[in-house]
Amino acid sequence: MSSNSDTATELPVRQIPGSYGIPFLGAIFDRFDYFYNQGRDGFFQSRINKYKSTVFRTNMPPGPFNASDPRVVAVLDAVSFPILFDTSKVEKRDVFTGTYMPSTDFTGGYRVCAYLDPSEKKHQQIKNFFFTLLASRKDQTIPLLRSYLNDLFLKLDDQVHDHGHASLNSISDSELFNFVFRLYSGKDPAQTSLGSFASKLFELWVLPQVAAVGSLGLPWYFFPINVVEDFFLHTLPFPAWLLKWDQRKLYKALYSSATEALDLASTYGLSREEACNNLLFVLGFNTYGGVKIVVPTLMKWVGLAGKILHKRIADEVRTTVKEEGGVSLAAVEKMALVKSVVWEAMRIEPPVPYQYGKAKEDVVIRSHDAAFVVKKGEMIFGFQPFATKDERVFKNAKEFVGDRFVGEEGESLLKYVYWSNGRETEDPTAGNKQCPGKNLVELILRVFLVDFFLRFDTFTVKLGKPTLGPSVTITSLVRASTI
Repeated sequence: MSSNSDTATELPVRQIPGSYGIPFLGAIFDRFDYFYNQGRDGFFQSRINKYKSTVFRTNMPPGPFNASDPRVVAVLDAVSFPILFDTSKVEKRDVFTGTYMPSTDFTGGYRVCAYLDPSEKKHQQIKNFFFTLLASRKDQTIPLLRSYLNDLFLKLDDQVHDHGHASLNSISDSELFNFVFRLYSGKDPAQTSLGSFASKLFELWVLPQVAAVGSLGLPWYFFPINVVEDFFLHTLPFPAWLLKWDQRKLYKALYSSATEALDLASTYGLSREEACNNLLFVLGFNTYGGVKIVVPTLMKWVGLAGKILHKRIADEVRTTVKEEGGVSLAAVEKMALVKSVVWEAMRIEPPVPYQYGKAKEDVVIRSHDAAFVVKKGEMIFGFQPFATKDERVFKNAKEFVGDRFVGEEGESLLKYVYWSNGRETEDPTAGNKQCPGKNLVELILRVFLVDFFLRFDTFTVKLGKPTLGPSVTITSLVRASTI
């Protein structure tokens, strides 16, 4: 029997609390609590309070009939959560979206890399292909990104000046999608058959794949509307054939554009068809789907933090850029506060809140206070927003502290930042499930902050109802007084 800590045996071994309820009905009751009665955070907090434990048994959506087995062991603190990163103890086969898996018809009939376990040969081939592809784009990433950010910030400034407000989400979605598509394929989407509707076509393809774990957030008193929503979103799988036309359109546009990338894939033993379907998923689901969430998240928290933090960021950015002679990788790497602000945004509101893994053998999981035995074959589920807001690790864990990770003491906490499906202090490899684009996503966010505060001194935001990530409206922008 293995454990997630060398000291696990020093803690008292406790039976895992919780219950799955009556078969079939228990999963449906838990699903209604999760989506409609208690809400996501309330669902988990109520069970922590009830069981006096951050490790417990429960059912996770979608349940019947989308998922054959909704039963999980939940791990909700900073100590127990990392068991999900240890692929020697947990299997990551077909658990990317949790206890259910969308039809492979969405991905051309292939199980793409996100659904593969590192023990599978294809996982290493595909991930190494992406590492090499991203490395080949290293020198062009910052200049290319800044060209799209220039258009993004001009549009923001014009809309705020003309209308008194601007939707960050709609403007950033469009420009950042164009950047991501060109980075991977070498062409702007406007140069392909996708035209100006490219980002919307990608969103149309992605959303049905995660609909089973989503909701409009209607509370219980919207009965029976929430029952209808539950039936269509959570009970029956979305028929992939309805969007076959969309998938093929995206695939063909990428296949004809990303010739250099697909040539590279062949050196890793991948067919052009399999490589293109994986590239489509990484481009649209992982990278664009990621920045679509993390950029508004970053600007939400920085905007709410106010002028004092804005001035500190602007001073660091402008001083460093002046000293380094421009915006470069070396310059960005020297900006301790900018890096800390990005990490803090990813800590307090991680873009992917859920992680799953199936125990390969009997495993002892350690929390702060006890040890628990998870049996071979049981599904382990982690809710990251609770793990990365663990009050026993982070002081004022529910507050956004921009300089939290500045200095030696702050950097020592980075091992508890898990947004990339791994510790921030570790790197993605072909042998783990950490996001291969971890460094790219963080670079995008850092350069976003750098270019923003080269142009503007401060700004204010208004938050709307979140969908995929926060909905952020910029309500004021003060242009830079000094550069």
